[in-house]
Amino acid sequence: MPARQTDIRDALLRRHGRTYAAELGVDPARNTPSPLFRWFCAALLMSAPISAGIALASARALAEAGWTTAGKMADSQWEDRVRVLNRAGYGRYDERTARMLGEAAEMLQDRYAGDLRKLREKAGRDPRAERRLLKEFKGIGDVGTDIFFREVQTAWDELYPFADGRALKAADDLGLPATAQALGDLSGRGDLPRLLAAIVRADLAGESREDILASAD
Repeated sequence: MPARQTDIRDALLRRHGRTYAAELGVDPARNTPSPLFRWFCAALLMSAPISAGIALASARALAEAGWTTAGKMADSQWEDRVRVLNRAGYGRYDERTARMLGEAAEMLQDRYAGDLRKLREKAGRDPRAERRLLKEFKGIGDVGTDIFFREVQTAWDELYPFADGRALKAADDLGLPATAQALGDLSGRGDLPRLLAAIVRADLAGESREDILASAD
């Protein structure tokens, strides 16, 4: 008998059901400037062709250096950002990314007083306009915006249900629904970011549906 989608969902959530933001100790659902900025930085780092583990370690290192708001990041020195990223393992992209982080923080300060909620309001809470405004930051393209949207939809309800193309393809490969709405119906509104994170983690690990189900036995 084919595995039920609810069985696959439950096995995925047991195995990988932790959002990337939670792994960083960030709660985008608070919808306050610091968590939003920290998740924005993580999305920028994770959008590079580098392992998610290194990107998360680098995002954590930035916070440990005290750069938890746009203002603090904008006031930091490029050389210090390079050193922190390099030590976290982001060496191949450290100089370029350190520059992009500084420029993005300065732009966020100048345009939105360091508060991504103001970008949201400028966009009229329209997801297409939010994407366009986010992509004006150097280092944030469609991939970075997709990563940001996956988990910030807990706070920005106009995004729900959101699932990007990569997550939807991986979901289909695992035998799950291949639309954002159907995944939202399967997971429940509050758990969609967790399910998407679990799907992406399984995809990155090269795990099949059979691997996921076996892990639950």
